This record gives sequence, C-alpha cells and structure tokens, in this order.
Amino acid sequence: MDLLETPDKDLPLRDDIRLLGRILGDTVRSQEGEPVFAIVEHIRRTSIRFHREEDEAARHELEATLNRLSDSQNIQIIRAFSYFSQLANIAEDQHHIRRTRAHALAASGPREGTMAHALTRARDADISRSRLQNFFTSAIVCPVLTAHPTEVRRKSTIDREMEVAHLLAERDRLGLTPEETAANEEALRRAVLTLWQTSMLRGSRLKVADEIANGLSYYDYTFLRELPRFYAALEDQLASTDPAWGNFELPSFLRVGSWIGGDRDGNPFVTAEVLRQALGMQSERALKFYLDEVHLLGGELSLDARLVTVSDQLKDLAARSPDRSPQRRNEPYRLAVSGIYARLAATARGLGQAEASRHAVGEAPPYAEAAEFVADLDILYRSLTANGSATLARGRLRSLRRAAGTFGFHLAGIDLRQNSEVHERTVGELFETTCTASNYAGLGEAARISLLREELKTARLLSSPFLRYSAETSSELTILRAAAEAHRRYGKAAVPNYVISKTNGVSDLLEVALLLKEAGLLRPRERELDVNIVPLFETIADLRNCGGIMDELLAMPEYRRLLEGRDRAQEVMLGYSDSNKDGGFLTSGWELYKAEIALIDTFRRHGITLRLFHGRGGSVGRGGGPSYQAVLAQPAGAVQGFDRYFWESTVIGEITNLNIGSRPASRKNSTRIEDLRAIPWVFGWSQCRLMLPGWYGFGAAIKAWLAARPRDGMRILREMYREWPFFQMLLSNMDMVLAKSNIAIASRYAELVEDTELREAIFPRLRAEWQHTIDMLLSITGQQALLDQNPLLARSIKNRFPYLDPLNHVQIELLKRHRAGKTDERVVQAIHLTINGIAAGLRNSG
Repeated sequence: MDLLETPDKDLPLRDDIRLLGRILGDTVRSQEGEPVFAIVEHIRRTSIRFHREEDEAARHELEATLNRLSDSQNIQIIRAFSYFSQLANIAEDQHHIRRTRAHALAASGPREGTMAHALTRARDADISRSRLQNFFTSAIVCPVLTAHPTEVRRKSTIDREMEVAHLLAERDRLGLTPEETAANEEALRRAVLTLWQTSMLRGSRLKVADEIANGLSYYDYTFLRELPRFYAALEDQLASTDPAWGNFELPSFLRVGSWIGGDRDGNPFVTAEVLRQALGMQSERALKFYLDEVHLLGGELSLDARLVTVSDQLKDLAARSPDRSPQRRNEPYRLAVSGIYARLAATARGLGQAEASRHAVGEAPPYAEAAEFVADLDILYRSLTANGSATLARGRLRSLRRAAGTFGFHLAGIDLRQNSEVHERTVGELFETTCTASNYAGLGEAARISLLREELKTARLLSSPFLRYSAETSSELTILRAAAEAHRRYGKAAVPNYVISKTNGVSDLLEVALLLKEAGLLRPRERELDVNIVPLFETIADLRNCGGIMDELLAMPEYRRLLEGRDRAQEVMLGYSDSNKDGGFLTSGWELYKAEIALIDTFRRHGITLRLFHGRGGSVGRGGGPSYQAVLAQPAGAVQGFDRYFWESTVIGEITNLNIGSRPASRKNSTRIEDLRAIPWVFGWSQCRLMLPGWYGFGAAIKAWLAARPRDGMRILREMYREWPFFQMLLSNMDMVLAKSNIAIASRYAELVEDTELREAIFPRLRAEWQHTIDMLLSITGQQALLDQNPLLARSIKNRFPYLDPLNHVQIELLKRHRAGKTDERVVQAIHLTINGIAAGLRNSG
C-alpha cells in the first residue's frame, strides 16, 4: 500500500473546509443576523442530505424552503452559498498542492503532467541528448490569454481569494505558535469579511482596457516569476541526469501570447487605439518588473574588485556607467548594474511610460531592443561564472536573464484576429475604389485566387490617403498600420500572428496577405512576411476541407517563398468551440483528430513545418480538459424548435446581460444558435447542469455502432479505450462532464419552457441520451460508477456540490418570477448572482 495514499490523507482538506465554513458562517451571523444564518445552515444540511444520501424527502424539503424565500433573502442565501463553494474550491486547490508536496518530500516517482515525468519517459525510450536538444531548439509552446468571458469573478474577489489561499498555505507549511495561529485565523476572518462586504457583480460592462488590465494581473501572480523558475528547474533536472547538459542553456521555447486587444472577431470595441493601449500597458508592465529586479540585483552584487576578479567586458560595462559615486568605485558589478538601470529607465521614457519610481543615477542611452539588455545581463553572468561566483549568478540574475529573454520589451505577443467575411468586404472595397475589379464578392473561389495572386506580385498599394473608405475598411487598415508601428517600436515579436476566423478557402489567406502588404508587413519584392498568417478552421466542413486548402496554398511558389523567411513553418489553428457547437461532442473530437492527420500528411509532402494552435477552451464543450492527456491524445436541425428550447430552458438570455466581457454574445443580432458564440452556448448548458456540449450524441453513436457490429463491437471499443490515448482522453473528459451534470436539476429547468409540446418533444430525448451515454461509458471503461478512475474529482464534487445545488434551485425560482413579469431589480440582481456563483462553483463552465 502506498503510505502516501492512506485513508486519512484528506483529513487536512476536511479541516480546511470546516475552518473556512465556520468563519463564513460566523461572518454571515454577525453581518446578517441569526435568522439568516439559521436559514443558511438549514439549507446547507438539507442539501448535503439530498446530495450525498439521495434523500428524496430532503429534496422536497429543500425546494420548499428555497421557494419560500423573499427577494432580499434570496440575495443573502445566494451570496452565502456562492462563497461556500468558492472557499471550498480554494481549500481543494491548496490540498492538491499539499499532496504534490507530500509526494515530493517522500521522493516519490515523477507524476504525470510534470517535466520530470516527461524526461523520465524520454530516458526510458533511449532518446539521445542531441535529439532532445534539437527538440528544445525548435519547439514553440505558447499558451494564449484571451478576453473570453469565462471568468465571472471580479478582480477584487480574486485578490481576496488569493489571500485566503496564501493564509491556508501558511498554516500548512509553517509550525505556527498559538499566537501565530490566532493571528492567521484573524487574517482569514478579515479576508472573508472583506469578501462578504464586496459586491460579487460588476456594476458595468467591462471595457477592453479593463480586460487588458485583468490579463496583466496574471503576469504579476505567475508568469514573470514562475516561467524563469520553470526553466531553471528544467535545466537543473537535465544536468542531474547527464553532466553534459551543464553548459546547455535552454532556448526560451515556452512563451506567453495574448488575444486581448487584438481579437476583433465580432468585437467592435477592439480598434487600432486599443491595440496601441494594450501594447503600451504590456510593455510598461515588463519594464517595471525589470527595473525593480535590476535595483534589487544591484543591492545584492556588492562584490569588491579588491577581493574578486572580474572580466574585461564587465570592467568596460562598469566604465560606461553614469554612476560616479565614490562609495562604489571598487564595486564594478554595482557600477555596471547602475548603468543598466539608467539605460532601462531611458528606454521606458522613450516608450512614453511613467518615470521609474527610483531615479537613475545619471543619463544613459536607451536600449534599441531587448536583446541589448539581455547582452548586458549576459556580461554580468559570464563574469560571475568565470571568476568563482557561479552560485551568485544562479540567483536573481539567472531569473532576470530568462525573464528578459522570454518577455522582451513587449511582454507577450498580441495576435490579431478577424473574421474572413470582414476581409472579403475590405478587399472588395479596395478593388472597387481603385477600379482593379468590381463585384469581388460575386467572384468564384478560383477567380478570387487568380486576382489576389496577381495583385500580390506587385509592390503597388491599393489604398490611398486621398480616398474615403467605409468605417469598417478604415478600421481594418488602421489596425494593420498600428501593428507595423508596434514592430518598429517593440520588435516583431510584439504582434507575431494574424488569425483568420472562419477560414474556408485559400482566398481567405490571400486576402489577409494583401491587407498585410498594404501596411508594409508583407513585401513582395523582398519576399518578406513579418507576421504568421494563421488560418482558423472551426466548422465541421472546414475541418474536413483543411488538408485540401493547405495543400493548394502550399503548392503556390510565391507563398512558399514567403515561408522561406519564416523558417519554412506555417501555423494552423483548429477551433474546438465552434466545431463542437456545429457537430456535437463526438463528431467534433473525431473531425479534429482527422484534420490533424490530414494536415500532418499535407505538410510532410510539401516539406513545410506544421505548427498547430489548439483553440481549446476551459470546458470540455470547448476542447477543455486535462492538458497533459490532451497532448498525448494528438495523432502521430437536430430537433425542430431546439433553438427556442435552449433559450427558454437556460439562462442564456440573462447571461447576455451580465457584465462579464466586452464582446457581444452573438456575432449577429439574432437568437439563432449558429450566430451564438460558442462560449455562451456552453455557458448556458452548464448553468442548467445538463452540460450537453460535453457528451450529447455519444450514446446514440455507440448504439448505432453496436447495432452494426453486434458480435465484436463492444470488444473493439474496450480495446480502443485501453490502447488509444485519443479515445481515453475523450471518455475521460466525458466522464468528468457527466459527473458534473444533474438530470434532476436539468428537468426543473426544462419546466421553464412554456410550450408543453415542445418541452415534451425534447427533454425526454435529452434524458434518454444522457442515461444511455452514461451506460455506454461505464460499459466501455469498466467502471461501476462515474469517476471511479478519478477519485480526486469525485472527492471535489462531494465537497463542493452540496453548496452548488441550492444555487440552481434558487435560480430556477427567480427565472420563473422574472419571466412572469416581476420587474424588481433585486430579482435581476439575484439571477446574476446565481449565474456568478454556479459558474465559479463549476470552475470550467464556459
């Protein structure tokens, strides 16, 4: 028996949940009074009886209690259970960290999903050091932050929750005295009280600038410090396995990208000015971090030239410093660091940023590019390493060098994205105003390609400052010029990609190439392309056609010549969200898999490197799920009236009015599902606990398969599950989604559909498919119940969902009141609070 996996290993988790629950309960009692606390406690205990013991009497008692609540009581109860759920989430996260540390302290074997595990597998497979070095040299891993409205919590709430997490970690890791324990609990009480007295809802819809600021906060929390630590740990792990790795410095293959401020698809609020603002805010965050770290580095490197030897390069760097302080005349490292700080401060001023909080000791020329800053840090590093101070070089300086090499002066590359239909209209207008061609939209694909190829052969521009264009065309041209300006200001890594939504033909890519030419980002005579043109294939039809589209594109000599200057590499994005909405969970997953195989084959034949951008969202319905398993799994009208059923049986209408993002919920002003964005589509089904995008259609597909293969069908499926990572991942994700679903709660949402005939035509089919999908999943995997093979999630659901279920019951009652015409603002507020609480409780709901 694994001594780490003992029955009482979860006791600390239960203690944390009880502690936080007690503190929240005390807060509710002191702030809202004993009667409200008594109601909360009654609902909590009844919900636990219903959820864990399947007590039907408890269910009826719970529903009756919740239905009797007044509007003001609803808001108090919703807030209480939302915070119960969120605090339980924090305790779960801290316990996961606790268990990871316990395994590390016990020197357990590397766990799945860690770099140590990956290196162990590479060693066991006899992969040579040279092959691994080549891999790291050519690899690009780039997680991308988006402004999609899946984070319903306010930053004020997140900050306090992070404080709670820190205090729980403090209790766990430090041997606190009784006084320290009391102080820690008092700090927890302050944090919980602040949460309770802070509004859970935003008072107004987010602007893009707010989304940019929210995205930047993650760099403070995580990326700026944790990415350098990741690289350092990986280099040390490699060196521990083979001393020959000791002198190898990993390339910065893991970077961060962003769509915030560059994603215009359906968001009219993203403009050239917003792009400039995003780039400026990002750069300022990077420069401020560097300035702070360089200042601290100067305080650490107090080495005296009379006691240590320094390199000639270091002496020269110190001599160029504007620092003339007599106290530092024998401290060459401090002199050099002062000069670096002065140049960084001048760089920040040159980029229009606020004056550094600590003034430089004197004037110095700004850095022309981040590479010059890295070169100066390298001089410090080499001098320390060569002269007996390698241990000092492995501290703050090591992390700062890696941060500078990873984030540059731009922090993260901002991708541009726009819908292909917009490009079509923009290019059509340019052709029309120059009399190059008329009725571009009416041309067939072959004619468009021919026209675009001819135009791309010439350096002549179609746009002119002396012509007037529509607002849309002017906006498109202006944002591309802003991207070109960003390249000159921050470097080409600042805007590295142009993503084309709804790509369904070669002309979609050539249109973007033509628009890039208008901004000087593509130069035909020099055969130079400054950004990657990235097609996004997202519908089922587009996924099926993507291999042929890329085959035709890569066969064009002029396009291949452009790729010569981009390391003969072409990036392709695959859309998980819209493919799921278009074809369903199973069809989407299979077509994505086949699309990757087709692309791999196409690119191999053309001798071009394929880079895949996986558009995976947080939820399974949008391609989410455990990233490690998803990586391993990569390949070497349904019912008439369904639109109306969806809008009436979910909170989709109310979600569109919740202030959680700058972008409209639908691409067009309609209620058609095809116009609805994938995120609110998944969000709506998650709120009603049906979780339909993550499983619907699987049961019917398996039923048809078994009917066609009655003798060996199930045996084949079980063998696929044992041997095929893709199928394992598919079923594992579906197992998770189904465990989070609740058909009893979903049935209550179905009652919101006014048309009885419509409701009875659709919900029984959904219920039957849900049950059949569970039956088939269990039969294939050999489980007795959902999550038998995922005890961590089973534990999490057991701890959290008793606090989540009451929110659903309250939401249903509030929706009935609101749709019956009750206009009290407290009802609308309470509905929005339930949406917030359920989303936070489910964690990957949209």
